[in-house]
Amino acid sequence: MAGRPFILVVGARPNFMKIAPLYREMERRGLPLLLLHTGQHYDEKMSKVFFEDLGMPEPDVYLGIGSGSHAVQTARIMTEFDQVCDEHEPRGVVVVGDVNSTIACALVASKRWIPVAHVEAGLRSGDWSMPEEVNRILTDRLSDLLLTPSSDGNENLKLEGIGGEKVHLVGNIMIDTLLEHLESARKTGIVERLGLQRGEYGLITLHRPSNVDEENTLKPLIELLIELSSSLPLVFPIHPRTRARAEAFGVLSRLEQAENITLAPPLGSLEFQEMVGDGKVVLTDSGGLQEETTALGIACLTLRENTERPITVTEGTNTIVGSDPAVIRRAFSEIMDGGGREGKIPALWDGKTAQRIADILEKHMVEK
Repeated sequence: MAGRPFILVVGARPNFMKIAPLYREMERRGLPLLLLHTGQHYDEKMSKVFFEDLGMPEPDVYLGIGSGSHAVQTARIMTEFDQVCDEHEPRGVVVVGDVNSTIACALVASKRWIPVAHVEAGLRSGDWSMPEEVNRILTDRLSDLLLTPSSDGNENLKLEGIGGEKVHLVGNIMIDTLLEHLESARKTGIVERLGLQRGEYGLITLHRPSNVDEENTLKPLIELLIELSSSLPLVFPIHPRTRARAEAFGVLSRLEQAENITLAPPLGSLEFQEMVGDGKVVLTDSGGLQEETTALGIACLTLRENTERPITVTEGTNTIVGSDPAVIRRAFSEIMDGGGREGKIPALWDGKTAQRIADILEKHMVEK
C-alpha cells in the first residue's frame, strides 16, 4: 500500500518489545510504515541487541537523542520529530508505553493534527512523583485512539472523562512478544552459562530513582538482597544507573563479593526472557516484568509502593512489597515455603493483541 506512512515510535528498550509484533502485523497487511528510534536510551549497544533478538529491521529514522534531564531529552525529541513529520507527512503516529519519547512525539503530532494512537493506554499508579505517570496521563489526553491492555485501563479513562470510540480494550502487546519468542528464549543457555539450576534462583532488577538514588534506601535494599541470597541464589543484571549509585554509596563491593549473588551484564531480550521464565521468583521495580511474570506464572515481588498494573496483583502473581526490608523478607519467605500467589492470566493476554490493534488502525486511520 502506497501513501503516507504510519510512524511507529520507539525510544527505550521496553518499547522495542511492544512495537515488534505490531510492526510485523502491519507490514504483513501492506500498510506503509516508518520505524523511528529516538535513541532515548543512551546505551546503543543494548538497543542493538534488542532489535536483533526481536527480528526487527534497522530503524528508518534514528534521532540519536541520548541521555539528559527529562526536560532536555523531551525537548530534543520534539524538535527532531517535528522535522520528521515535516518530511514524511504521516497519516498517524503510534506511541507505546510511558517514556519521554512517548509524550514528546504525541505532543508534536497532536499540535500538527496528526492522529495519535497510544498503545498501553489507561495505566495509572496514582503516583504523580513518577515521571512515567505524568507521561501516561498527558499522552492519553493527547491521543485519538487509546488502546488499553486490561479492563482497569478502560475504567481509569472513564473516570477521567475519556471514553466512546476513542477507547479500545486490545490486550497486552508485551505478551505477543513473550509468547512468540518463548521457545527461542529457552535455548539461549544463559542459565547454564551463569552456573545456575532452572527453577532454583531469583532474578533482581532495580533501577527506579526512588530505589537507587537515595543512600538510605539503596544500602538497606542491597544488604537485604545479600541476606536473601543465603537461601536462594540471586542473579542481578545490574543497570548502569544502579551500579553507579551503588559505587558512590560504597556498597558495590558488597554485591561483588556476595557469594550467592551473580552480577550479570545487561542481557539481550531472549536471554532475559529465559532468566525470567526459568526462575523461582523475580524481585523488581519494573512495570513490564510484573506483566511477564503474571503471564508465565512466576512469583513477583514489586519493590515499589504502588503499581500502574494492578491487574497483576488482583489476578496475577505479583505482590507489592515496597522497600521495607521486613515486608520484603516476609513475602520472600512465603514464596520459599511454597505459599506464593498462584494467579491467572488476564483476559486478552493471548498473543493476538497486535492483530486487534492493526484492525483498529485500519478502521480509523487508513484513508478510504
